[in-house]
Amino acid sequence: MSKRCKVRSKKISAYFIIAIVFIITINVNGEFLQPNSLLNDQSTSINCADSNDFKNYYDTTKKVTNKTTRTIQDTTTRKKTTPPIVVNDTTRRTTDTTTLLDTSLLKDTSGRTTVIDTFNVKLSKDSLDAPITYAAEDSAVLLIPTRLFILYGKANTKYTDVEMEAAVIRVDQGKNVVTAYGSTDTLGSPLQKPKLVQGETVSNSDSIFYNLKSQKGLTKSTFLQEGEMFVYANTIKKVSEGTLFAWRGRFTTCNLDTPHFAFQTNKMKIINKKIAISGPTHPEIEGVPIPIYIPFGMYPLNRGRHSGLLPPQFAASEDFGLGLEGLGYYKVINEYVDLTLRSNIYSYGGWSINASPRYLRRYRYNGGLNLSVQNTKFLNRRTDIKEEFTKNKTFSLSWNHSRDSKARPGTTFGANVNVASTRYNRLVTNNALQNFQNQLTSSVNYSKDWRGKYNLSASANHSQNNSTRVIDLTLPNVSFNVVTLYPFQKAEQVGTPKWYEKLGLGYSGSLQNRLSFYDSAFNLRRLLDTAQWAVTHNIPITLSLPQLGPLQISPGVSYSERWAGQAIAADWDPVNKMVYQKVTRGFYTERQTNFSLSASTRLFGMYQFKRSKTGRAIRHEVRPTFSFNYTPDLNKGNYSKVQIDTFGNTLNFSTITGSQLIGDKRFGGISFGVDNTLEMKNRSKKDTGSEKKLTRLIDGFGFQSAYNLLADSFKLSPFTFSFRSTLFEKINITAGATLNPYEVNEQGLSVNRYAWEGDNFSLGQISYGSVAISTSFQSKSKDGRTDQERLPSDEFMTIEEQQRQLDYVRSNPAEYTDFNIPWNVQLSYSLSFSRQFAMGTGFKTISNSNLSVNGDFSLTDRWKMGGSTYLDVNTRTIQTLTMFVSREMHCWQLSINITPVGLYRSFNISLYPKSGILRDLKVNRSRFFYNQ
Repeated sequence: MSKRCKVRSKKISAYFIIAIVFIITINVNGEFLQPNSLLNDQSTSINCADSNDFKNYYDTTKKVTNKTTRTIQDTTTRKKTTPPIVVNDTTRRTTDTTTLLDTSLLKDTSGRTTVIDTFNVKLSKDSLDAPITYAAEDSAVLLIPTRLFILYGKANTKYTDVEMEAAVIRVDQGKNVVTAYGSTDTLGSPLQKPKLVQGETVSNSDSIFYNLKSQKGLTKSTFLQEGEMFVYANTIKKVSEGTLFAWRGRFTTCNLDTPHFAFQTNKMKIINKKIAISGPTHPEIEGVPIPIYIPFGMYPLNRGRHSGLLPPQFAASEDFGLGLEGLGYYKVINEYVDLTLRSNIYSYGGWSINASPRYLRRYRYNGGLNLSVQNTKFLNRRTDIKEEFTKNKTFSLSWNHSRDSKARPGTTFGANVNVASTRYNRLVTNNALQNFQNQLTSSVNYSKDWRGKYNLSASANHSQNNSTRVIDLTLPNVSFNVVTLYPFQKAEQVGTPKWYEKLGLGYSGSLQNRLSFYDSAFNLRRLLDTAQWAVTHNIPITLSLPQLGPLQISPGVSYSERWAGQAIAADWDPVNKMVYQKVTRGFYTERQTNFSLSASTRLFGMYQFKRSKTGRAIRHEVRPTFSFNYTPDLNKGNYSKVQIDTFGNTLNFSTITGSQLIGDKRFGGISFGVDNTLEMKNRSKKDTGSEKKLTRLIDGFGFQSAYNLLADSFKLSPFTFSFRSTLFEKINITAGATLNPYEVNEQGLSVNRYAWEGDNFSLGQISYGSVAISTSFQSKSKDGRTDQERLPSDEFMTIEEQQRQLDYVRSNPAEYTDFNIPWNVQLSYSLSFSRQFAMGTGFKTISNSNLSVNGDFSLTDRWKMGGSTYLDVNTRTIQTLTMFVSREMHCWQLSINITPVGLYRSFNISLYPKSGILRDLKVNRSRFFYNQ
């Protein structure tokens, strides 16, 4: 605030103090009418840019001059009927801001003391309900007679939630009207146009007239922002707190002064946060009017959830005909539940409908249901099929539910159900990823914990293979566990505990039920015939011993028992020359016990590079483990030898579970393994005092095996190798293999002779192997944000909802292109093979190999193209291929998605606004072809 403003404010303050004394004296006497004082209006609580200036208005610490005192005495003695009143102490400091003057003691000539309550001072009817704060760069002028306050130079005022900025602001207190004007520079260009902000509404105008009392206003040549919508109008009239009327307006979602597109109308009404309604409207592009008129327009401005129609997209296909996709309705049922309905309709008679209700109770639970029904009817273009159309009726049901852990401590409940017809995914349109998804799984879980001592869990699981059309159900599965108890441990520990006090005893029991059937041959009786159940009990006994130097010794004993309601036995069919399984009902038991003593340690080694200025060194960590185990065979009568091929070869199979027995069931020997970690230490070249940086070269590499002293043959178990590493913090490598140390015959069966004992030295045969390599590269983002910061956070969105949205993004990548990242590439390759025994055919090697590539790059700052593909290396065929091209056009975006290879071949071209409120205003052209 300028010095001139400060001096003028101090003078005005002195005048106001005199007026205060005069007003209070009149109120005490009760002989005069209350004057229309400016100070009685709360609007005078305007805060100056320097708040200390306006504190002088209420500062009663200043002394009243003798002249002022005499004037008061002369005035009060003119009427002899009223004794004179003298203010004894005008220097007394007040502590309450509502008290203008200390008038608690007033004496008349008779010596009597009168107590006056100054809280009864009446306020003016035109006072405001909140103070006004203001600031000005140049000066502020207060005209007392006209009650007019003027701010010059980058003025700013704020009243409640209304804030105004302008070159000149005039506050007329008598009329409660604020007027704001702009200015011009030396060249006559507009400068410091008035700006009005109320809540989320922002407007810039040539001039503003606003009534603080009624909150009505009038603006000229106004640019108004309401959420994502930008409105320009010659005149805007504000008639209430949330209602505006505009004349000769233009509205758009483009934030440029000259927008790329807009809608012109002469009349428009805007209801804040609800809706905008316009009269006859026509669009214009780049300022060129388009001769297309609509009689009226309705534009939602709701924030949050609200019900409404979901517009469809036009589609064309040689297989399904013309169609409308995505036609539906969104309904907000209440604050906890909503419902989304979508449907697809095609001219050949096919249709589909999808219902997706969701529910959310904050801090308690949330979830959603998705039910979809497809009635597919597509044209047969194959000449060997007589029917003109092929019809299929399929369905899909998914349900997810999760409960907040704080809702009921100690119990949890969650569900993730995915059930569908085996051909449902194959017939979903425009989703190549879902078309090749052949495995569906479901689970419903409940658990209960009793203060960490006992816990109970129950679950129901579902597994479905769409290729084999086999459905497996495991329900219910129940398990009960007792946390390890220490029966010899004292209630109150004193000193070092004895070794026997660490003896622990536990229990775990489980009940499993399983049903398996083909979806094409579903029958309740057949379903019950396949039912299998089993109960397992396990009692572990553990003992923690003190560490013996570098060795950690851990003994253990366990006993388990299994009850089953059926037995599965394998047998050879000489007619069909294959192995088959037969099931018998009854009550069968299996028992097993195990005694173990394990030891583990860690070894470290360091190799320092000579003449290394950067302090390079290799650090090697070895973690060997040894375990002595004894497992007696308590189920000698539960195994039998079964012929497996026409050569007369036999294998041992369990007569209870039907599983193949590899090696001897008894075990008494040593289990051993080694795991390694390799790191490199580097010191920064720039800072000699910096700490060494560790770089992982190998995250883990090791093997495991065992040697059975009690076995008659095949004493050495197969070696299991594992490898994992991250090279250059970019390339992830995982690998594994199983090595059989024995020779094999011509049929692929192991012979009881080590591979290195023959004429040709060999370590053995690899019966299983896998390797997976993946990497991703991307350029630096233009906005500096990380990938994690770009992801929208929604704590109430379930994992299934996130996965569905991710699948949609992957299926329509052009609509979600990030132009802030110039390029990115993701590569992954996997290879696996195994030798498996198949009933009737013996051993055979099964291998899988595939390559996946995904990426995009920017041709220019506004053009981007990319794609993804999945290559089956075994068959040398491309399973799926998608490509996209995107064009960023400021407030619009063009996207082209093409899928030339796959079950569905399709292309889609869309031109749509980027704004959320006009998202459905799109130009769309799509076609897809079913690859029969």
